[in-house]
Order: sequence, then structure tokens, then C-alpha cells
Amino acid sequence: HSGRATPNHNYRIEFVMVPTLGNALVALVRRDIRLVVRHRFEIANPVLFFIIVVTLFPFGVGSDPAQLALIGSGIVWVAALLATLLALEGLFRSDFEDGTLEQMALGLHPLSALVLSKVFVHWCATGLPLLVAAPLLGILLNMSVTGQLTLLAALALGTPTLSLIGAVGMALTVGVKRGGLLLTLLVLPLYVPVLIFGASVVLAAEAGLPTAGHFYALGAMAVLALSLAPLATSAALRISLN
Repeated sequence: HSGRATPNHNYRIEFVMVPTLGNALVALVRRDIRLVVRHRFEIANPVLFFIIVVTLFPFGVGSDPAQLALIGSGIVWVAALLATLLALEGLFRSDFEDGTLEQMALGLHPLSALVLSKVFVHWCATGLPLLVAAPLLGILLNMSVTGQLTLLAALALGTPTLSLIGAVGMALTVGVKRGGLLLTLLVLPLYVPVLIFGASVVLAAEAGLPTAGHFYALGAMAVLALSLAPLATSAALRISLN
């Protein structure tokens, strides 16, 4: 020992708390809800479009109650499909432009889970109001109570499927300027099975026929979309970000 004073080294260990997946999902849902409230007038456009399209149909095809009851379910479903397609533009566009999607893709949590939470908030802001307005529009189209309840149940199963499928198409075109036409060409063919079973189940209920098979088909498509669409959407977003 040379007699020199030994320097006193103070070591400080810092722990960085990484939020869990549940906390990240809650934070992302809260953020998206705040954005929805902040841009509530833009979010209301698809709902207003849905109501306007349905209310204009009687002026074009006539006001015969029997005819309106026959085609009412198809009118509501076509309007809901177009309204959902109109609302898809706001799903990832703003996050892509401000760099939020890149942070999500580079984060520690699965991008598919984060995407699913965004689709859920998007459906609550656009698809859920369609469910609220559908029974009132069913009265306008002279649909029976059975038909209105069946339509409501079919929309509850079908509109989440439309949002999930649309998220895949939006993820593929989010980096394309003015990609609305391309998004329509990609998504509409995949929407057709949901439209067919969603409209036919109401016709079957109105005619007193069994509806279980139609609901099974809608439920199967919803489960398939819930299982595969988040994975496909996350992969498409990574492609668009590169």
C-alpha cells in the first residue's frame, strides 16, 4: 500500500421500467379515445353518410312498404359497408405521418396486439354508432321487429369483421398517396361474403326460416378475421414502413 488515498467510486444503478403489454394497450386505447374526442366531427362523417344513404333510398326506389321491407336489409348493409370503408382512412394515416407507427413497430410489444387495440377503438367510434342507428332506420324501411333485431345481431357480428379486414387493406396502402381507390379495390372483394350472409339472414328471419346457419357463417368469419387480421395488418405495416 503506497499510502495514497484510494478514490471512492460511487456506482449508481438505474432501472428502466418497461411497461407491460397490458399497460401499453391501456395507454394506447386512452390516447386513441382522446384523439377520437378531439376529432369527433370527422369521426361523425361515416355515421352521417350511413344515415343519409339509407334515408335517400326510399326516394329512389319508391315508398311501397312491402318493397322497402324486402330490400331494407340489403340497403342497410350496403350503407354500413360503404360507411366502414369511408372511415378506414383515419385508422393509420395520422399515426403514419407523425411517426407513431414507427415507434410502435420498434417497441418491445407485439405490433399485432397494438394494432388490435387501435381497430377496437376505431370500431367503437364508427361501427358502434351504426348499430345504434340501424334499428331506427329499420323502422323507416318498414322492417318488422324480428327483422330489426336480426339486423342488429348481424351487424354486431359483421361490422367488426369489416373493420378488421379493412385494417389489412389500410396497412398496405398507408404509405401510398391518395390510395383510396387502391384500398377500395383491395377490400371490397373481401367484404362481399359478409354482405351476402348479413343481408340474407334478415331475409330468412322475415320469412320465418332458420337463421342459425347464417349466424354461424358470420361468427366464423369474425373469428377468422380476429385471428388472422392483426397478424396480417402488422406485417403489412412493417412493409409500408420500410
